[in-house]
Amino acid sequence: MLKDLQEIARKIAEYKLCDACLGRQFAKVEHGLTNVERGRKIRQILNLDRVDYKDCWLCEGLMGEIEKFAELVVEELKEYDFKTFLIGCKVDEEILMKERRIETEYSESIKRELNREIGKIVSKKLNKPADFKSPDIVAIVNTIYDFVELDIRPIFIYGRYKKLKRGIPQTKWYCRKCRGRGCEYCNYKGKMYEESVEELISKKALEMFDAKDEEFHGAGREDIDVLMLGNGRPFILEIKEPRKRNIKLDELQKLINEYAKGKVEVSDLRYASRHEIEKIKSAKYPKIYRVKIRFEENGKINEAVNALRGKIISQRTPKRVAHRRVDKIRYKKILDIYVEDLKMNEATIIVKAEAGTYIKELVTGDDGRTTPSLSELAGVKLEVESLDVIGIEEGDENEKVEGV
Repeated sequence: MLKDLQEIARKIAEYKLCDACLGRQFAKVEHGLTNVERGRKIRQILNLDRVDYKDCWLCEGLMGEIEKFAELVVEELKEYDFKTFLIGCKVDEEILMKERRIETEYSESIKRELNREIGKIVSKKLNKPADFKSPDIVAIVNTIYDFVELDIRPIFIYGRYKKLKRGIPQTKWYCRKCRGRGCEYCNYKGKMYEESVEELISKKALEMFDAKDEEFHGAGREDIDVLMLGNGRPFILEIKEPRKRNIKLDELQKLINEYAKGKVEVSDLRYASRHEIEKIKSAKYPKIYRVKIRFEENGKINEAVNALRGKIISQRTPKRVAHRRVDKIRYKKILDIYVEDLKMNEATIIVKAEAGTYIKELVTGDDGRTTPSLSELAGVKLEVESLDVIGIEEGDENEKVEGV
């Protein structure tokens, strides 16, 4: 075994490698040594002359620049707040091709060594640990052009929001004609509405985290003319490329609520993880609504309400959203429904329904696309005067309607 290794080492050494590149070809042979130490030991055993980094056939001086690369990383990271980091690197393809020509079953890649050795120095200088699973920042060293790119991991904040004013969309609603660039149609604002729940929540978050951008992930959405009351709608705010990370969320919550007063209110803010986005998007949240309805003539409102309680209804995609939703039939269960108030030509109804139920169409029938509907059962034309979400219950991503 030893004789075979020496023979392999002699053949590789003909390429005139520096200690690091020579030792790296046998990185898996003996533990407890750096590749430089391993290469020096091999050179002594084989009685070979030392090769300077700049004369190395393989790395062409690259392994002698590790300290410089570490300094570049430290300089780039100085404006960022983080706890853990990881190093990656880009290496000239010609060097990688040479490496493939001489690699052995005992070798490790030059990229891996650069990442490790640069990381050691950065960790010591900044007194921060490397994290190989979930680092706050990945610093990618471009060894070809001597610069560093940062992959800054986003921050995720879970919370619930109430929408207290009608006419505000949940997310930014870019102009359908210019798609955000600004045109005459949107008065050169690039969007159809001045503000959104997303913008009212994210403005102060972006300021506190000193971040470039954000993305809003809601557990469903309410129509623009619908209030979101009760315990609020779950959401996750994704903060992209933050320079600051350790922000007290109770302070952020206070700032958001002061800024968005009378329009939006947030609660229950806490740090979250990426996998929770899919969880809140896929979960089925039963919702409770308050619907104010009007009608021209006497109708059997109480009878219609009682007939709908516990009923599974059929809903074809409503006409008002058919341009942006798949035209199909959905089956939803009306979990509970009762009359809160009834007057001569108006009523207030409380409805608890499965996630995805179109409540306006449950009332009006949408020209027969929803059946049975409150209008159909009451025998009178009904109009929705206002609609509010007053409660969102815990979600069950596996919930299904029995028998459907």
